[in-house]
Amino acid sequence: MGRATDRRSVLRIDLDAATDGRAAVRRRDSLSVEEPLEIRVGPAGPGRRRPLAVTMRTPGDDLDLAIGFLLTEGLIRSADDVHTAQLCAGAETPNTYNVVDVVLAPGVPEPTTDPARNFYTTSSCGVCGKASIDAVRTRSVFAVADDPVGVPAAVLAELPGRLRAAQKGFDHTGGLHAAGLFTADGELVALREDVGRHNAVDKVVGWAVRERRLPLAGHVLLVSGRASFELTQKAWMAGVPVLAAVSAPSTLAADLAQEAGLTLVGFLRGRTMNVYAHPHRVTV
Repeated sequence: MGRATDRRSVLRIDLDAATDGRAAVRRRDSLSVEEPLEIRVGPAGPGRRRPLAVTMRTPGDDLDLAIGFLLTEGLIRSADDVHTAQLCAGAETPNTYNVVDVVLAPGVPEPTTDPARNFYTTSSCGVCGKASIDAVRTRSVFAVADDPVGVPAAVLAELPGRLRAAQKGFDHTGGLHAAGLFTADGELVALREDVGRHNAVDKVVGWAVRERRLPLAGHVLLVSGRASFELTQKAWMAGVPVLAAVSAPSTLAADLAQEAGLTLVGFLRGRTMNVYAHPHRVTV
C-alpha cells in the first residue's frame, strides 16, 4: 500500500483469552496514514502559485484529489481548465510530497482566497469554516434533474458488497472510507479510499475529470459512510444522478438532493434501503 499504511507496535488485549494467561500480547498492526495535502493554484507563468486549501488525507491519487476538489468547489469546470498539475515536495519536509501545484489554463480566473470561505479541511468533516450555507451551495452546470436513468433496487442492494470486496486499504487497516462509481447495472467503474469521505469522493471525481467522463450521467456514486450536505454537493457538481450511502443522510443532504433533482439513498444495507429524494429512479 506504500505511504497509505504504516506498521506500528500495539498492545493487543483479548479478555476472552485471559484464562490461558494470554490476555495481552505485543504485535504489529497496520494504520491508515493521515498527512496534510496543500493545494496551490495559480495562472501560468513564473509567479508562485498561492495556497488555496489544506486537507488531511491518505496519500495516493493526490492529483485526482486536487482536481476533484477544484471541480466540486466550482473553481474549474472541466479538464480543459487545468494546464498542469504536479505533486511537489514541501519546503519543510522535502521527502513527503504533500503539495499539489495546479496551473490553470489561460483565461481561467484565479480563485479568490476569501477569509470567510476558509478551505481548511479535516479528514472527518470536509470543508470547515465556511461562513454560511449560501457560501457552500455551489450550483452545478449539469442538469442532473433531467437524467432519465433507472436503477433496480436489487442492483443497489448488491453495491455495498461489491464496494467492500474492492477495498484493499480497508483490508489492511480497517480505517479507510471508500467511494465507488458504478454503472446503473452495477458494474464498478472506479473506487478510491481515504481517511476522509469527502477526499474519497474528490479522488473519484478527479479521475473522472482527467478521463473526460463528466458529466457522470447514468451512474451511481456509493459512499461507505453517511451522506452529508458536502458529499451531495460533490455528486451534483459531477453530474451524478444517484447518490447512495450505507449510513444515514443529513437533513441538508436530503434538502439539497431534492433541489438538485438527485436521487438520495441511505441506510443501504442488506436488502433494505431508504430513498430520501427523487425515488422515481429506483425501480422495484
